[in-house]
Amino acid sequence: MKYPHILAAFASEYWAMEEAKLLAIVDFLTFQADGGKLSAEEIEARIAPQTATAVARQEGAISIIPLRGIISPRVGMMGSLSSSGTTAEGFAAAVDKAAADDKVKAIIVDADTPGGNVINVDEAAAAVAAVRGTKPIVVQVTGNLASAGYWIGSTADEIVVSPSSAVGAIGVRTAYDDVTAALEKSGISREIISAGKFKGEGLLGPLSDDTRAYMQGRVDDYFGMFVDRVASGRGVTAAQVRDGFGQGRMLGASAAVKEGMADRVATMKETLARFGATSPAPRKFAPAREKRALALRN
Repeated sequence: MKYPHILAAFASEYWAMEEAKLLAIVDFLTFQADGGKLSAEEIEARIAPQTATAVARQEGAISIIPLRGIISPRVGMMGSLSSSGTTAEGFAAAVDKAAADDKVKAIIVDADTPGGNVINVDEAAAAVAAVRGTKPIVVQVTGNLASAGYWIGSTADEIVVSPSSAVGAIGVRTAYDDVTAALEKSGISREIISAGKFKGEGLLGPLSDDTRAYMQGRVDDYFGMFVDRVASGRGVTAAQVRDGFGQGRMLGASAAVKEGMADRVATMKETLARFGATSPAPRKFAPAREKRALALRN
């Protein structure tokens, strides 16, 4: 591998992402680090093919905002992967804009995401939470609402999951790669020169106990933020989130509703119809959570 530090830097970020997707990205970055080249179309096909039509749009008085692909803090952070996802800042700005638009009577978040980097995710979740009580905001899952995506989506009035979709993967992770052997194999002998007690920690060689404890503390802090936001959004205790809600696993649509992680099973077409964005459909009496959302329309 030509550039082991690329993978080490990526792994050392703090991630709230479905494991299978994170591993797929690591494989992709390994391919690139070894000199592999892919076109933009090939990258999209490998990492996030569903993002091709992820465009914000208007259906009557309903604003539809995409939350798709990998969630990252800002454009360009993940290089060639940035075009295949959503920035947390951009998503929050779109929600704020729709919330301030008097012509928008309800917001539907069109979600299919494996999650992503934790930076700015709680802020995006707060932007969704701020809409509640002013106009309905509903997350429609068509695919996956995983990890950082669920962190954000849990704060909406309602989470609706299509029959074959899944939600969950509540958790945070990071990693440390000791690249000493790889550097030596490449003929590189690296020495860290630093100032400040902890400035050079975690850059080379095995982790010390102090550094490992620090990294674990950061993970625990982010996980605590995640759990508290989900508990507040879903109206449950933090203990219920920690001890249930999949405990890091994804749950299918029906199981998620039963666990209290989602509110109903329905397609985007059915959700749009329920809010009057398409041909009117017969309306059913809904659970209390939906009633609160629909009442805001009147």
